[in-house]
Amino acid sequence: MKRYITSLVFGLMNIVMVAGCSSDDKGSDKPTEPEKTAPVAIEKTNSTKIYMHYMPWFETNESSADKKWGYHWTMANKNPNNVGANGRREIASYYYPLIGPYHSGDKNVIENHLLLMKYSGIDGILIDWYGTYDVNDYRMVKENTEQLIEMLDKVGLEYAIVYEDRFLTNVVNAGKAISVTSAAKTDLAYVQNNYFTDANYIKINGKPLLMNFGPIVLQTAAEWTNVFGTLTTKPTFLTLWDHSAKAGDNAAGEYAWVYKDNTFLTNFYTNTKPKLGIAMGSAYPGFKDFYAAGGGGAAIGWTIEHNNGATLDETLTLAKNANINYLQLITWNDFGEGTMFEPTVEFGYSYIEKIKAFAGVKSTENVFTDISKLYDLRVQKKGNVDAQKKLDQAFNYFVSMQSAKAKQIMSEIK
Repeated sequence: MKRYITSLVFGLMNIVMVAGCSSDDKGSDKPTEPEKTAPVAIEKTNSTKIYMHYMPWFETNESSADKKWGYHWTMANKNPNNVGANGRREIASYYYPLIGPYHSGDKNVIENHLLLMKYSGIDGILIDWYGTYDVNDYRMVKENTEQLIEMLDKVGLEYAIVYEDRFLTNVVNAGKAISVTSAAKTDLAYVQNNYFTDANYIKINGKPLLMNFGPIVLQTAAEWTNVFGTLTTKPTFLTLWDHSAKAGDNAAGEYAWVYKDNTFLTNFYTNTKPKLGIAMGSAYPGFKDFYAAGGGGAAIGWTIEHNNGATLDETLTLAKNANINYLQLITWNDFGEGTMFEPTVEFGYSYIEKIKAFAGVKSTENVFTDISKLYDLRVQKKGNVDAQKKLDQAFNYFVSMQSAKAKQIMSEIK
């Protein structure tokens, strides 16, 4: 809005002077700064906390230091530089991400993933984490994790760490630590000092949630007592199902996973859950690994068919009937094992649509395709400062549940 200053010239006349002009005046080439908006929680009726298991391990030939595609897209024999007649790259999976193969540290990708989860009614993510050491791809996973965490707060989602102790032996063998317990202490001190203190870090019973995919290497209660002894705050520690005995009293409970068929999940709810202080359920759309086809070792040995969404329906029904407080969705993006909820060419948005229904999201508006449009525009308008600022504004509107305004801004970008 133009601001006018009137000055009186004594004995002559009043002169009106224009003192300044706004950024929308003609002749100004400075893009308008996006309106700041705080994230708003999505309204839903299901009180179950719904968390998504997330893999931050993907690399592309543009993101990696050696300009090569990461193992999780290639395994041993696939080359994403090969593009088929259908426009899809050759990747180590039976399924293809709707946005194509990506770098997990790409902010546009993270934005897309988190907005889709938010509008699905998901409360937060459980990040598969390898530790702090610069061995194999562990450092890359840590860096991608921190790009992810940076945006989680902006979107209004929670998170917790799923610690992979299986890699501690590799750290010791690489000469980076004197023992597996000392390496674990270093890793968890970092988690405590950098993650536990975040306002959006998941707390259960007033303590930060820490999950472990195992234990695999640290298999005694004494080892875990030793590792946790250096922490000022003892976490709510959950192990993989049927593994809590390895952590002894350090474990507050267990979480279910995916295995062979739903009878194992039924057994967890019926027989294991009543014995646990905290039991986190699981739901998944299917399981079909690519290891043998990708030259990445022997196949797991079993498959759970997706069955046009029937498997997901069944596992969600089991969770509902078990009356659990916490549910882990397995997984957002493990394409190598075919458990992905992330929208794909094969299944579209159908899996997150089912989660939206399960969560009891009150809004019937479907914005998933609009969130994908935001990603597409981010890529198409790379380097266009004005367009990117408008897209920043669209993002701000999405996180504050003002999707109509977000759509309007995107529609104005040519």
